[in-house]
Amino acid sequence: MALTLKERQEFLAQPHVAALSVAGGAGRGPLSIPIWYQYEPGSEPWLMTGADSRKLRLIKEAGRFTLMVQRSEPTTRYVSVEGSVSRIVPLTDELHVEMVKRYLSGDAVDHYLKQAAGFGDQVVVYLRPEHWLSADLGSA
Repeated sequence: MALTLKERQEFLAQPHVAALSVAGGAGRGPLSIPIWYQYEPGSEPWLMTGADSRKLRLIKEAGRFTLMVQRSEPTTRYVSVEGSVSRIVPLTDELHVEMVKRYLSGDAVDHYLKQAAGFGDQVVVYLRPEHWLSADLGSA
């Protein structure tokens, strides 16, 4: 059964690891990789990536990408959101901490942020939701 807009947004707002898919270029299938993302219902999902990454280059070339999240318990449920890039901005310390605290807690936050200092320049890519797919394949 398809989810309502409210159910899709609430599910996407949970801290799942998403699968990001973007066109992989001529003669290649899509690039599909796991990624952290941030989302609040009614806003634009965003992710962070290296300013020199293949992922960012492909997102810029395609101008769009897809995020898909899923779970298998208590029921199999998924939400996929696809759309165009609305903006790309440099990663700020505030956004970086927000993202890391979404997925980690306690000392792991500081440990990760210290390691991330060596990752090089990062950017934030915002997705303008245009197309949604979703389903819950059982009752809770």
